[in-house]
Amino acid sequence: MKLKILDRYLLKNFLVTYVFVALMIVLIICVVDYTEKVDDFIKRQAPTRAIFLDYYINLIPYWANYISPLMVFIGTVFFTSRIAARTEIVAMLSTGISFGRIMFPYFLGAAVIALYTFAMVGWILPKANKKRNAFEIKYTKDEFYFDGRNVHLKIAPQTYAYLESYNNVSRTGNKFTLEVIEGTELKEKLSADKIVWSPEKEKWTIQNYYIRTLHDQGETISTGAEIDTTINLTPRDFESQYKIFETFTLPELENHIELLKSRGSDGLEVFLIEKYTRFTQPFAIFILTAIGVIVSARKSRRGVGWPIAMGFLLAFVYILFFLVSKGIAEAGNINTLFAVWLPNVVFSFIGILLYKTLPR
Repeated sequence: MKLKILDRYLLKNFLVTYVFVALMIVLIICVVDYTEKVDDFIKRQAPTRAIFLDYYINLIPYWANYISPLMVFIGTVFFTSRIAARTEIVAMLSTGISFGRIMFPYFLGAAVIALYTFAMVGWILPKANKKRNAFEIKYTKDEFYFDGRNVHLKIAPQTYAYLESYNNVSRTGNKFTLEVIEGTELKEKLSADKIVWSPEKEKWTIQNYYIRTLHDQGETISTGAEIDTTINLTPRDFESQYKIFETFTLPELENHIELLKSRGSDGLEVFLIEKYTRFTQPFAIFILTAIGVIVSARKSRRGVGWPIAMGFLLAFVYILFFLVSKGIAEAGNINTLFAVWLPNVVFSFIGILLYKTLPR
């Protein structure tokens, strides 16, 4: 469909308003963030270049995408309420243009933003988040030490690992055992005093090991001072997990979820929520754009401020609804997919109801 003058007018102003609103909000967030962290920057002597090129240059697109659906909503309400106050929408409808046709350029703009947002959160932002998170860990967080005790991990469908303790500085685990269990029967058990990561070999070196293998004829025992092994376990599993879900691209996130499932690990909900949120965000942009146009298209006697205030109220309700659903899902009380999609489903029905109340 060829864009008409009216389409170009609405599309251009919709996108310009969205960019302006998003930029203003992100700049405010950055100023507040700098105010909160400036003492840490000074105390830990963070280089000025690193502050701006490693941290803030990556923080700006992070927040721009994180609040993108809400900024689309607020931008839509802000622009549409202004043209409604100038009776422009009434003039459009009086020429015989349907309200659905007026919404077309809005949806076109929403599609542009949604595709851009999906590409960013799926592949581009995770790489930026690695730099940003690394900066935060180094200059704003306390140094990380793994303090877990009696760690049990499922590293393969029938293989289980155990560590009494682990030192993430020397990359050394103490009192290590590796068990192979088929059904309810123990087939093999390896016990060792230490397990040490070798960066050159990218393997674990097991020290003072004792292997017990069970079979139909009895059991076989072997011992040794040192042996290299490759298992589905790396030092990364014991490093800081600070916002690690933000550093995975979509394929990496999917692989990590499968890894956690194969191990039977806890904390799977956080990664599932991150995965589903990346898919729901583009849909949220369309839904909130539609609601934004509907609530602000009427010319109000109370002025432009009334629809803008209503827009902010609905935005607040959406945020609250999403955070509550997310919190319940992280606790494991409801299905994560259902929890992440619930705000979009509810607000879709709200949009339909609001659309039916529009005067034709």
